[in-house]
Order: sequence, then structure tokens, then C-alpha cells
Amino acid sequence: MKSTLLIVCLRLLVAGTAGAQTSSGSLLKVDYQGLVSRADLSYETPVVRSEEGLPIGNGRTGSLVWTTPTALHFQVNHVDLFCMGHNTLSFPKGHTDYSSGCGYVDIHVVDYGDDVFAGRDFHQRLSVYDGLATAAGKGIKSRVLAWNDGDVIATELDDQREKPDAVHVDLRMLRYAVNYVENQNFLLSSNHAAQVRTGFHIATSKLEILAGRILLVQEFREGDFYSASAVAVGIVGRKSRADYYNETTVRLSAEPGRGTFTILTASAVSYDPRQDVAGLALKQLNAAQAKSFDGLLQDNRRWWSGYWGKGFIHLHSADGVADEVERNYTYFLYIMASCSRGEYMPRFCGMLWGTDGDLRMWGSQYWWNNQGAYFNGLTPANRPELMAPMFATYSRTLESFSRAARQQWGSQGVWIPETTWFDGLEDLPDNVAAEMRDLYLARKPWDARSREFEEFSRDKNGLNSRWNWRFLKDQKGPFAWTSHVMSTTAKISYLYWLHYAYSLDQDWLRTTGYPMIKGTAEFYRNFPNLYKAADGKYHIRCVNNLESKWGGSDAPEELSAMYEMLPIAIRASELLGVDAELRPIWKGVLDDLTPIPASALEPGEYYDLCNVGTEDKALFERVKAAYHERNPNADERTPVRVLSRTPVVAANLGLADDVRWLIPAQVRSVKEDNCDYPGSGESGAGVLRNRLMLREGPGAIECERLGLASHALQNALLQSIPPAPGKEPVNHLFPAWPRQWDAQFALAARGAFQISASMEKGRIEFLEIHSQKGGLCRVQNPWPGTEIALHRTGDAIENISGEVLAFSTGTGETVIMMPKGKPVVKKQVLAN
Repeated sequence: MKSTLLIVCLRLLVAGTAGAQTSSGSLLKVDYQGLVSRADLSYETPVVRSEEGLPIGNGRTGSLVWTTPTALHFQVNHVDLFCMGHNTLSFPKGHTDYSSGCGYVDIHVVDYGDDVFAGRDFHQRLSVYDGLATAAGKGIKSRVLAWNDGDVIATELDDQREKPDAVHVDLRMLRYAVNYVENQNFLLSSNHAAQVRTGFHIATSKLEILAGRILLVQEFREGDFYSASAVAVGIVGRKSRADYYNETTVRLSAEPGRGTFTILTASAVSYDPRQDVAGLALKQLNAAQAKSFDGLLQDNRRWWSGYWGKGFIHLHSADGVADEVERNYTYFLYIMASCSRGEYMPRFCGMLWGTDGDLRMWGSQYWWNNQGAYFNGLTPANRPELMAPMFATYSRTLESFSRAARQQWGSQGVWIPETTWFDGLEDLPDNVAAEMRDLYLARKPWDARSREFEEFSRDKNGLNSRWNWRFLKDQKGPFAWTSHVMSTTAKISYLYWLHYAYSLDQDWLRTTGYPMIKGTAEFYRNFPNLYKAADGKYHIRCVNNLESKWGGSDAPEELSAMYEMLPIAIRASELLGVDAELRPIWKGVLDDLTPIPASALEPGEYYDLCNVGTEDKALFERVKAAYHERNPNADERTPVRVLSRTPVVAANLGLADDVRWLIPAQVRSVKEDNCDYPGSGESGAGVLRNRLMLREGPGAIECERLGLASHALQNALLQSIPPAPGKEPVNHLFPAWPRQWDAQFALAARGAFQISASMEKGRIEFLEIHSQKGGLCRVQNPWPGTEIALHRTGDAIENISGEVLAFSTGTGETVIMMPKGKPVVKKQVLAN
């Protein structure tokens, strides 16, 4: 299973790399370094809180880098480290479980004397183009990177002080004694090891000194669950001495001296108790030590250069608002590349940027409504390698979700809960599963539940969807915020379909995509609370409409999911030539499905149901009316909440005037009246200097709003969409674009196409289509009523006309589209 997933990930990486050479087209000549550098962070004063540090990461390990007057600070995090699994009975209270944190590293550059990172000499900068963080102080400069070819954070110090101090590198444990008998937590400390027990869960931290390197090894155990992490630190280019500094810290001290030297911090994760996780970290450190800092930087620059060449958006407006939107879009792509290349996807809040040890608001589980904010727009951005961890996370636990569909709901196929552990859901005893079905499907009164069921659920984490009712103070039934959400499965499966639609990789569809797509259709088709009523229509009862309405009927979220995924399942089975007997059954459910309520916005938020090219005009107008009822007269004062999908809906509906205000408003974000967590937007933190937020609470740093705004931005520039789910796509250029904003872009399109285009002063100048796999391309005429010239490879010109322009392409061919008679002129895209 693991090797199959690795092959899948490699295919995704290859698919992403293949487009790197062609994404900018031949007409748009892009100064990528100049363009990307517009998104750099630059601090003239030190941060006042650790969460404002500069983010660096290689997609697997990383940290914020922040300063205090005498030190550089890191919390080494690893996206693949989870400290407990689905069988835990030790964290029934929400927000108490944790993940990712491997250890603190503090680089002290002063023993005694003046502050270094302060005053007029201070400057800190993040170069987004190559992932390099720098800091300058009084007589000292530093460069920091996360090495792409290994899980190593490298820090180069250049000490030019007249009287240099020794530099001390402290490697510290994350957790301390918590002598609360009520929580059964305690600390045992001996031989530089500490053990914290929480219920049945034991977290052990051990400090070591080995051949001049210092190490921190963590182990987490509960029942059959085991995970471990290691951090190893070494100094290159300066004599050093290792000592145990105190019961939670081991120190590596570099002797005083002028000049440069490098501190290497390697990390590793394992789920195998037989594996030497410290040896894994040391192996990474040794590989990095064989190179100079400049050698590591050169490796990174090669990777980042290829990454940035896969696509871009460049914007400008007279008021500078479009330019700021562009900077945040580029920065979002940087953040995702820095934390979404591991074996598991990054968790929605915290990501790789935690600085508070084990503190994790909302715990360690995945929460798709939040996760989706990061991943929904990455496929059109032509970054499939960043999607690979998401696919691997859910495909790895497909068996668990298939079992959950049967045990919890009495259905078939696949059910992915809204909130879930990294390793899926626990296997239920038969008697518990049978009673759960009766209770959750509302076939048995809640007050009649058995003592066995109550005892089995007593120590379950209340933030998990299966047990979400336990998070309520007054438990009156099985319904809670995420307990009866079925549509998460469809939203995730839709992204599997999108990967195929954009790549046309049928092998991937067969082995990876279709099992999830079929599983979604089969779950709904067999769901016991989907029934045909006297009106001859299928209805669905006792389900949530995400978190807004619990236990209702015909939830728009669920109906939209079925209207989308049933035709996609039919189309996918046709493409693969499988399950012919299921197609008429799926179509029968689809044909007799009750309509989506007229007041629903959901069809415009997700899927292919409602966009500028939809053939269901009645649905389009209903969604548009619902949108305007909730969002009248958008202007520069209109607030947009962090998790709002209103900008996405506006783009999908083609509302350029609204897009002009809503996307910048979401980037800026607002204080929210329901956010009273310390450090959240409501308490005054708002958007931090590093463009991240603490809206979700302490230990929950995130940038969900940037993912949503980026998704809306791409849809405003290019909608590569079918007229209905499962049909052939048509490309719509600038379908919701404010005429006050100039734009050039290169984005991916369905059918394995890459499209680049330019608009200046409200006029579309050209578009260029690169066909990776050949085939028919369809484009809504960007110049309505105008005859179009197709300039093909080899200077061949073909004239076509019509509302929808359909033309064949060859593998690797590039086609330029312009109004007939217009000259082909190359355009330089430069940073201003």
C-alpha cells in the first residue's frame, strides 16, 4: 500500500514538473525573480510575538524564524508527525491533542552585553523567490533556509563584531511538568529524559550528545500506537562543545570568533518502534554537512526556480490594490510549497508554523471545511505536487472510511467525516456499530441508548465528527456541528476528479481517483436516509447542512454533492470501461433527485454546478438572486470573513464589480464577532506582519483567507469548466475581471492545457494555449462577434469564428489566439 502511494505521489510530481517549461508561454516573457520578489517580507523592527516570524520550510519540515534582542528562535515542526491516532482514549477534551512539534532551537549570540537584534542595525527579510530568511543586527548577519533535498534547516552566521561572544545553540524539549492530579499528568526526569503521561498516552523526551552533535528524541505511545521524532543539531566551520544545560535543554556552544559558520538542524519522523529515528536525523545532517551553505542554497534555488515557472499571476491597478492582491497570491503559493510536500497534508491551523509547543487550538485532527480553503484552488494553479499529500492522506485511509460507511451509517462506498484523525477512524465493535446506526439515523431515541454505548464513547475526543456530540455541554442527541455531514466526502472526491480532468491521467484515475469517486456515489445511493417520497423524488433526511443546520432534510450541501458526484461517477466509469451496471442506477437517483432549494448558495461555492458557463440557467439565476439578497451593493466598505466563500461565488457568477472589492477585503480580513480566542482577529491581532493570522485561536496560526481569495482570483481570471458535471470543459477568459485591473497570468486548464493571457486597460490582448497531450480545446470567444486568428506552431494561421471556439491541438503544440488582423507582439512581465 505504501509503495503504491509513493508511485502516485511521484506521478503527481512528474505531472507538475512537466508543465514548468511551458507555463508562461512564448508571448509572455516573465522575470520570475522580479515578479515573485514583490511578495517578500521585510521587517525594520523586531517582531513583538513569535507568531510574526518568517516562515521557512521544505514542504515537510520548517519553522517560523523570529528574534529576541540576543537570539534567533525556531520551533522545529514536521508536517508528518502525529502524536496520537484514532484509537486514543486520553484526550476526550477538545483542543488537548497535538501534533507536528519536534523541539525548540534557540541560537544565542550574546552571553552578556548589548542587544544585537535591535535598534537601527536590525533588519529581517524573507526572500520568497528562493525561501531564504535573513536577519541583520549589530555586527552579526544570518541566513536561514530549509533544504529542499533533505529535512534540514541550515543557519549561517556571519559574526563581524569587534569582540565576538560565544554562540550557544540550545535544543529544548517542548513539554514540562504539569502536576495536575485531575488530568493525571506528571513529569519524571532523570538521565536527561522526561516523561509526561496523559491518560493512557505517554510522551517521552530524551536529550543526547553524540559525537559532538546534540539530539532530542521524542516518543509517543498509547496502546498499539507509536510515533517518534528526532532533532539533531551540529555546527560546521567552528569549534564547538556540547553540554547538558538543564533538565530540558542540551547546548552546543561555538567558540568566539569572527567570520562565518553554519548550524545544521535536521529532523526525522518514524512510526516504526524498531527504527532508529535519531539515526535518520543524523543521516540527514551528514548529507547537508557535505555541502556548504551556498551549496544548499543553490539546491534550493534550482527547485524554487522550477516551481515558480509553473504558473503565475501578475496584477496592477492605479490604486495599488491589485498589486497587493498579487503579492498575497504569490505568498500563498510560497506558504503551500513550504508545508505541503510531505506524506500527509498540513493541518489547517498550525500548519508548520507553531511556536507554542504542544498548544493546538482545535487539536490535531483534519477539518475539511478549513483544509479545503488551502487545496481547492491548487489544481488550476498548476501545482499538482502540492495536492499529492492530500490525496495520499485520504487514499491511505480509504479502507477505514469504507468501513465507517458500513459501520456508522449502514451504507456502502466511502464516508469521510468532516473532522478526522490522520489515520482515519477506529474499528467499532459490532454491538456499538449497530446501536450507533440506530441512534445516528434517528431510528432509536437518544434517551434509549445503552450503558455499553455510553461507556464506549465516554473518552472519545469530542472534536471528531463521529463523537462530536460529546463536545456539547448539553447532550440531547447525536447531532452536533459536524456529526451528520456527508458532503465532505463529495468535496474531497471532486478534487480527485479535478486532478484527472486537468491531467487526463487515466492510470491515476483508475488506481486512485475512481475508488474515491465511485465510493462517494455508492455511499449516497445506499444511504438509508435517502428515500423516495410520495412526490416521486429522492429526499435525504437527518443530515446537517455543514455546521449551519443540524439534522434537517434536503440540505443544500448534500443535494449539491449528489448533483455533482453522480454524473461524475457515471462519466468516470465510462472512461474506464467499468461498472456499466451501476450507471443506470446512479442515473436513476440523479433523474429523480429533489431540486436544490431556491435560496441556496452552495451550488455556486463548490463543484461545476453554477458558473459562467452553466447550461442550467434557472439554477444560475436562483443562485445569483440568493447571492444578491445576502450581498447587496458590494463596495470598498464590504467586509469579508476569513472563511467566507462569497468571493468565490462572485467570481463563479461573473460579477466583476463585486470581485473588485471582495477579494481585497478577504485578503485584508476583518475582526469577527464570534472570535474571542486570545490572539484572534477579534482581540486585535488581525493579520500579522507575515500575512498569517490567529483567527482560529492560540497555537492555530493559519492563512485560510489567502487560499480562498486565491481560489476566487483564479476563477475571476479563468474558468475552465463544463456546462454541467461530467461534460466537456469550455475555457472562459477573464469571466469576472474588474476592468480597472491589468493582468497577465499563466494557469492550468482542464484537458491538460495551460493557458496564458494578458489584459490591459480593460482589453484582452491575446491568449496562448499550450497543449500537453493534444486533443480538442474549447474556448468561449474572448472577443464576441469577432473573427479569430489561430497562430499555430510553425507560423500556420487558421481563422475561426463563433461563440464557442473549438479546435484541435497536437501534443506539445502552442496556439496563440488573437482577433484577426492583429499583430502578434511579445510582452514582458516585470516587477515594478
